[in-house]
Amino acid sequence: MLLVIVFLVLTLFLVLLVPVILFQGGRCLSLVISRKNVPMVFKSLKSSMILSLVVLVLDIGVILGSKLFDYTPSIRDEAGNVIDGAIAELKMLRLNGRKQWISIRGHDQNNPVLLFLAGGPGGTQMAAVRHELPELEKNFVVVNWDQPGSGKSYQALKNTEITLDTYLEDGYALTEYLKMRFEKEKIYLIGESWGSALGIFLLERHPESYHGFIGTGQMVAFWETERIDYYKAMELAKQNGDQKTVDRLQKNGEPPYYGKSVTWKSAVYLNYLTAQMAKNPEVHNPGYNTIRDLMSSEYTLWDKINFFRGIINTYNNVYPQLYEIDLRKDYPKLQVPVHFFLGRHDLNAPTALAEEYYQLLEAPEKSLIWFEHSAHSPWINEPDLFVKEVLECFLSK
Repeated sequence: MLLVIVFLVLTLFLVLLVPVILFQGGRCLSLVISRKNVPMVFKSLKSSMILSLVVLVLDIGVILGSKLFDYTPSIRDEAGNVIDGAIAELKMLRLNGRKQWISIRGHDQNNPVLLFLAGGPGGTQMAAVRHELPELEKNFVVVNWDQPGSGKSYQALKNTEITLDTYLEDGYALTEYLKMRFEKEKIYLIGESWGSALGIFLLERHPESYHGFIGTGQMVAFWETERIDYYKAMELAKQNGDQKTVDRLQKNGEPPYYGKSVTWKSAVYLNYLTAQMAKNPEVHNPGYNTIRDLMSSEYTLWDKINFFRGIINTYNNVYPQLYEIDLRKDYPKLQVPVHFFLGRHDLNAPTALAEEYYQLLEAPEKSLIWFEHSAHSPWINEPDLFVKEVLECFLSK
């Protein structure tokens, strides 16, 4: 990830600046051959430095100027015509005074509103949801929110100042905005991974604002999840004879982690488990289309950089705040219908914890639906079935 960040930041600089330096440097070298030309060398170097500075300024201008060219594509019919009454917006809002971005997409602005809560903390799935779940746009106005410290909203406030209350306050403010704008009494929620916990938090605090909730890749107990994931990765690494990963896990020690290396230490076992899920032949459409999503029109060049800064920095600062949360103890009763969409082969969010939470949860309506060919992300692994089940849970009543 770090290499990608460096690549994005330096690509234009290298493309534009290096040829100038080489060209001017070659001129200087030819002049040095003659001692009497030393003053000319310094003059040429001075010109090179000035030109390099100008190019660097232009390079920065390109990065900042790219902020003007982000958009979400229009919704079109099979003939390629824009659908009358459809909505496709990329919009900046101030939520509790903090600048944040959302995308709004749907075939009909009068349809029910569905807010998708991305994973993380610090993750953005604005483009991914558009690519993977376009069928949802036929039945809902689908809203994706770059939460504080992620993607387009990375600079909403310093990630060291983000707390759980930040997400709750801004998530509720966004909900109220959507209710008012689309004249709805309530909206629907889908939460993925970290977003599945955030959805539960919002339901518990503001049940009057939501029709129902779907949690997928459902998180339940954060500290316990980290320990389970750590030992599962250790087990699999030993089975696979991967001594390098075993050594790294042992060096880092058992989670939870704190300090400046939370992301990097957690990544050792999370990335290993992700790779194992991607290799599982039972999992359909495995892996993530990160490059496709990163290159999508919703993100400017600066957003692409913040795409990774959120995953690294925001996660590092926010995730330790979640260790003590256990939905089984803290959120055993909800006043809104709840549905869990679980991948049978999920190694990232232990399904045993979600099953246990489901059994004890009290809600007006609840269901647990297994996706037999999915891992942590059923909405990516089995998107057609995912949409079918969303419609069944939310619109069939």
